[in-house]
Amino acid sequence: MTENPYKLLAERLDALPNGFPPTDDGAELRLLAKLFTPEEAALAAQLRLTIETPAQIAARIGGDADALAKQLKSMARRGLIAAERAEGGLGFRLMPFIVGIYEMQFSTLDAELARLFEEYYQRAFGKALTMQPPVHRVIPVGKTVQNDVEVQPYESVVEIINSAKAWGVVDCICRKQKALIGDPCEHPLDVCMTMSQIPDAFASSPTIRALTREEALATLRRAAEAGLVHSVSNNQEGLWYICNCCTCSCGILRGMKELGIANVIARSAFVNRVDDALCIGCEACLERCQFGALTMEGKSARVNDTRCVGCGVCVLACDQGALQLVRRPAEQVLPVPRTESDWRVVRAAARGIPLDA
Repeated sequence: MTENPYKLLAERLDALPNGFPPTDDGAELRLLAKLFTPEEAALAAQLRLTIETPAQIAARIGGDADALAKQLKSMARRGLIAAERAEGGLGFRLMPFIVGIYEMQFSTLDAELARLFEEYYQRAFGKALTMQPPVHRVIPVGKTVQNDVEVQPYESVVEIINSAKAWGVVDCICRKQKALIGDPCEHPLDVCMTMSQIPDAFASSPTIRALTREEALATLRRAAEAGLVHSVSNNQEGLWYICNCCTCSCGILRGMKELGIANVIARSAFVNRVDDALCIGCEACLERCQFGALTMEGKSARVNDTRCVGCGVCVLACDQGALQLVRRPAEQVLPVPRTESDWRVVRAAARGIPLDA
């Protein structure tokens, strides 16, 4: 009997460093069946994380290179696999389910997919969120770090924006998904950002709204003022997206609020500090903090260093200037992998799995 192609793909995705844990009732298979045909699932299960041309894939797994190219292009257009320029023409590679396949469905997400994702999320995604190091890390809101503190380029959301050559924005798939299952949140939708090193990369995109550099920075300010937390992939180089997250809808931060998982996201290298001489005890910062890191002690706010992720969102809520981020002691700062490939090496080692190409 031929093995279920969705099971093959699910096992392949779970063998990637990101993980795709199985469920007892096959929720992950129903989710994949919504996105892939059986033939597409069988093909995706044989792809690598590294780019290969259709000719290279055909030589490795069999089949006609031209027919494979047609099928692979169709899958890439629907965000099921990645397509990139390679030596010898267009190449293709497998993407993790998160961050990867699921996020690429931002323009086609419907009520059925939202329900299937929620079923999987509640049954198994918490297992992926406990894996270390986290997929995402927090970036402080601009101008919330103490002036005399050195900030590395990969720690600065403004520097990350300035280093790109094209910018775009899409609706947040997490907030769309929660709305479609009848549990919307009040945070803005159009703040999920993408970047490229190719000028005008999003100018003709039917799904991504192109932004200027100034519009990108304005989008970040709008997100921060709405109380959203900036997060990026947990590496220093090659950053291509900025999520603006909340604990009510974000698939990662919900793990902290709903599933009780502490280290779902890598905190920044900074921690909040309160100037007691300026704090008037208004509690505006307590209302803004999504992580329960602030409490009142007498007439002043106090910071729980363990719970504080160093996002700086609460700093913007303080009209008195009583809050500011300072750098954590060196022994409390975890190293950030240089590249995404380096992150995969660390994650695979932590999971005790081989780093499959």
